[in-house]
Amino acid sequence: MRLVLATRNAHKAQEFSALLAPHVVVALPDHVQLPPETGETFAENALGKARAAAAALDAVVIADDSGIESEALGGRPGVYSARFAGEDATDEENLAKLLADAPAGSALAYVCVIALVDPAAATEALFEGRCTGVLTDEPRGTNGFGYDPAFVPDDQTPPPPTRTMAELSPDEKGAISHRGRAASALLARLGT
Repeated sequence: MRLVLATRNAHKAQEFSALLAPHVVVALPDHVQLPPETGETFAENALGKARAAAAALDAVVIADDSGIESEALGGRPGVYSARFAGEDATDEENLAKLLADAPAGSALAYVCVIALVDPAAATEALFEGRCTGVLTDEPRGTNGFGYDPAFVPDDQTPPPPTRTMAELSPDEKGAISHRGRAASALLARLGT
């Protein structure tokens, strides 16, 4: 199946292409405008983007919203993960703010919600994936993006968990990540 991915984030596009094989994930055309992420939940933001792109393209569209929740910060940054350190903050600035605001060893959860909108079938569906872990005291690794260098996932093989998401191979990360788990649920729905 051909799926349009409603994002302009190159890292996510690359990750979803691998996670959703054998389906073909194509980039969002430049002319499609996505709504601002003003929802209070990951599901609201993902569904808003998927609906807008599906309406503009009359095609099957997937969109995700994802982020990190810190137990020490009462669930923040949550839906504000991409702009935790400010509206135009870089990944490095957001990560530095999390490391400054939350103590090392505190509990974290990565959350991803994928919305699927199929205008021809008039259907919508949501798929959620979660990955729990803890915060490191400093960034490590080069294989990830966003908060990956400071997130030590609980579900590492072999245990005990010591490596950050950014120190895992793409296959290791895909097997346990929030995005990988949400994508697995989507694949099950698509019959793959």
